[in-house]
Amino acid sequence: MTLAPEQKKTKKPKKLSMKARYEALTRGLDWEPSYVDKDEMFPHLDYEGIKIHDWAAWEDPFRLTIDAYCKYQAEKDKRLYAVLDGFAQGQGHLSLTDASYLNAMKIFLQGVTPLEYAAHRHFAYLARHFAGPGPRFAALCQSIDEIRHMQTEIHTLSNYNKLYSGMHNWPEHFDRVWYLSVPKSFFDDAMSCGPFEFLIAVGFSFEYLLTNLLFVPFMSGSSFNGDLPTMTFGFSAQSDESRHMTLGLEAIKFLLEQDEDNVELVQGWIDKWFWRSYRVTALVAQMLDYMLPRKVMSWKESFELYFEEQMLGGLFEDLAFYGIKPPRHVEDAIQEKELLSHQVYWTLYQFSFAAGFTTTMPSEEHLNWLSESYPDTFDTYFRPLWDKEAKNRENGGRHFAPGLPQLCQVCQVPMLFTEPGDPTTLCQRESEFEGEIYHTCSNGCQWIFEREPEKYRQAWLPVHQILAGNCGGPTVPDVLEWYGLQDGDAGEYLGSRDHQNWVAWQGEAAADTAAPSETKAGA
Repeated sequence: MTLAPEQKKTKKPKKLSMKARYEALTRGLDWEPSYVDKDEMFPHLDYEGIKIHDWAAWEDPFRLTIDAYCKYQAEKDKRLYAVLDGFAQGQGHLSLTDASYLNAMKIFLQGVTPLEYAAHRHFAYLARHFAGPGPRFAALCQSIDEIRHMQTEIHTLSNYNKLYSGMHNWPEHFDRVWYLSVPKSFFDDAMSCGPFEFLIAVGFSFEYLLTNLLFVPFMSGSSFNGDLPTMTFGFSAQSDESRHMTLGLEAIKFLLEQDEDNVELVQGWIDKWFWRSYRVTALVAQMLDYMLPRKVMSWKESFELYFEEQMLGGLFEDLAFYGIKPPRHVEDAIQEKELLSHQVYWTLYQFSFAAGFTTTMPSEEHLNWLSESYPDTFDTYFRPLWDKEAKNRENGGRHFAPGLPQLCQVCQVPMLFTEPGDPTTLCQRESEFEGEIYHTCSNGCQWIFEREPEKYRQAWLPVHQILAGNCGGPTVPDVLEWYGLQDGDAGEYLGSRDHQNWVAWQGEAAADTAAPSETKAGA
């Protein structure tokens, strides 16, 4: 008998720990270039003046790897798409509190979804151009997050697009419609900055300081108003946003710890981008106070909780260790919390004939809620406006402003804000640059303009473009056609196509519910 040779036992390869895998997939992919020098490989890192001495000091607190990231996101997407399927098959849209709720979703789709795509593009740019493996990998993960958010937002709201107006042409609206130049100009401004300023603009000032003002109360509002898909999408995205917030904070600490000379630059960017980000949230403020049929919390409560308590009372006390102070003009923002949402909605109400959503006058119950939420200001300054409009409507009128609003040269919001501490006087600032006068809406926007006048003089202001003949023609119908708006997209909500359909569908649903019991009683 011949014995077979004994085979050697092979050892199974040892599985790396999560930390070791992270190190291999991030630090392990970094190397010293041999064909070019580092300045040629990363050409955009010096001109802003930021000094980095040790890129390896960047720490990602989540230590994500791509495979772990994909598995986690896939689980979340499975749950989201199961909800979307169930909602569509069960006619879930009829469980909304009212079709007017979708006006908030139209602004979200038109104004926020394109920003997700822009963020995807620019974080991909950062993933290429940062010289350190840690921030490169963090930027890569955020880039993937952002395009996933854009896709899931579109899929979530596509169910409503089949049945309701205003959601059919949002990419073109984002590029052309006047109020959407507010978020668009914000992101165009950030993307035309250097890589470190973009990180402070989006990663810190928008994602860390103010994103909770958008996502947390807004998604709670979706839940309160029967919008299960948006609530599911929102809370799915919020876990990513929490990671983005942590990365934004890590980024600013990294820059501040690298060199003392960075402090002044970072402080200037915080001052600028806090105010730019805050002005974008003006659209969110009016959505919270006026566009949700069933209320969650007022803008004032949200601002006090998520910004004043958590950021001013917590974050900036920690950043004081590095020499960072609260943003310039933050006191103006605090004074505006009583007024912001009312001033913005009153303007949108008058100009909604040229918008991708509809507006209507608040009901008596709604006005009473606003009085309770803003006891020091609403009855004095804003309720009289709505009382006057109620009489106007009783006489068969409905107020639309026939002209074009003047826009701020920086934030591009109409010049609707009042002087700090004086709600009866419009705030209008003028700056002269090379013989031309430029108008801004606030101390914050004037300071931003005068800091970089060469940049902001080039702003693409929608109203100026209409007057220059670049928006389809001289008449309102010409411009609305160029916007890509269709019948039913804009104007007054009551009596609109969405309102009429909603009333008819609710009637049919009530009849279907009543029919079995009537049949049974008849039998």
